[in-house]
Amino acid sequence: MADPKRQAKRVTRAERRAAEEAAQRAKAEQAAKERKQQTIIGIIVVALVVVLVAVGGFFVYRAITNSTSSASGDVNEAYSKLEAVGTKPAKADDKAGFLVSDKGYGQKVEGVPTVGIYMEPLCPGCAAVNQQLDPTLVKLMDAGQLNLELHFLNFQDNKSSDNYSNRAFNGAIYIAEHDDDPNHLMDYLYNIYASDFQPGELSNYVPVDNSKLEEQAVKAGVSKDVAAAAFSGKNEYVDWLTASNNYTVLRPELFSTSGGFSSPTLTINGEYWALSQISAADTTMVDGFLKAVGLSSDQVGVEGKLPSIGADGKPISLTA
Repeated sequence: MADPKRQAKRVTRAERRAAEEAAQRAKAEQAAKERKQQTIIGIIVVALVVVLVAVGGFFVYRAITNSTSSASGDVNEAYSKLEAVGTKPAKADDKAGFLVSDKGYGQKVEGVPTVGIYMEPLCPGCAAVNQQLDPTLVKLMDAGQLNLELHFLNFQDNKSSDNYSNRAFNGAIYIAEHDDDPNHLMDYLYNIYASDFQPGELSNYVPVDNSKLEEQAVKAGVSKDVAAAAFSGKNEYVDWLTASNNYTVLRPELFSTSGGFSSPTLTINGEYWALSQISAADTTMVDGFLKAVGLSSDQVGVEGKLPSIGADGKPISLTA
């Protein structure tokens, strides 16, 4: 006859093992649930960026209709008007861009890609791209792994009550002209696109005075004298900024597949790079960009490790 005490002990051990196994299963299920939640959050973030870009593109289309009416839809006429502007930034190229590299302004590193960025200071999609991608772009630039070509636009200036776009990017151009360190300009752009600084649009716009923009420039490393002059209110480059905007938005090589110009726009070696690929490939903006230029994440910022597409290759498809 079985000993009741031994039988009770065996039952207790069995119950304990069952409880331990149940706890392990619950822990594994919780971990799997958390991984799933993190994946969903990542997908939502990428999708949000794409939506912001799309929404930005819609409003850009409406803004372009107004801002480029004087150009009569003719890119050549718009370029002639750009050429005729009296005060031009000396560091801008013939396509109204500012080339920057680890050599400084206007000097290309040979054999590496050139990434063009077309941006507007009130554009929420531009802010999303800047905050996610620019830190990686700056690391690549500083390591001589790519060149950047910056294009400043002001088509949303009428969505502010105090000419914010004109003032923010007149200041950016002034910094480019009077501060020889491209990183100061890049950091200024990063600062004004920060979620706790970039103002809203139209009814959501809250006035931003020049002293606030000046603060962002000084935080970026710009000298106090240059920052004060950049936001003194003279706005000497606004005519050129507007003419370059009106020319840029008519350039057919910058049109999206849905037709027309939208912001933000990115090019790689002069080739339009569709941000919609990021969502389609279910990847992050940084990983998608690195794949497009042919570079692995562990090579970012490593001198001598150059993107496989070089200076002339087309961006690698993320979905092929």
